[in-house]
This record gives sequence, structure tokens and C-alpha cells, in this order.
Amino acid sequence: MIAAALLEAVAARVGEAPASLPTVELQRDLRAQFAGLRVVVCSDDDLPPRAQPAFGNAHCNLYYLDASAHCVTLTADAEVATGLVVGLRGEDAD
Repeated sequence: MIAAALLEAVAARVGEAPASLPTVELQRDLRAQFAGLRVVVCSDDDLPPRAQPAFGNAHCNLYYLDASAHCVTLTADAEVATGLVVGLRGEDAD
């Protein structure tokens, strides 16, 4: 399960990152900061339009990731979430 406090902490960390930081470096930073959490960083525009974020701020939207089965999927269920997709918004996206 991914708690609301973790969502807020991840989103805050994204907001603190320099805008010039490459996506791959931000992903590496988030994985190091939140050890054990699966994290994928991409542009929010790369996510399906029907996907509903679990949390968002001016810098990013966060989506639950479920990697418990053979295929990785987005989920709306915090109870089954095994990680997060960070969708960078606007100028924060590469």
C-alpha cells in the first residue's frame, strides 16, 4: 500500500528538483530517496488521458503502478499499488 504521506513527499521532492535535471536523473534521485519504491518518470502527456492521478501539484501528477502481475499496469487502488509513475507537467517535462 502507498500512503498519502508518501505521495506528498514524492511530489514535494519533484518540486524541489532543478528544472534542468534530466528525467533519468530525477528518476534515479527518487529511487534513491525512496528506497524500495518502484518509480518511473515521464511526461504527463505520455500517460493515457483517461488515467486519473492519485495526487498532483504544479510540477507533476502521481499515478499508482501495479507490478504484482505479469504485466505492469496503472491502478486506482492504493492497496495494490507497488510503485508510482511520476507524470511531469508542463515545463518540468523533458
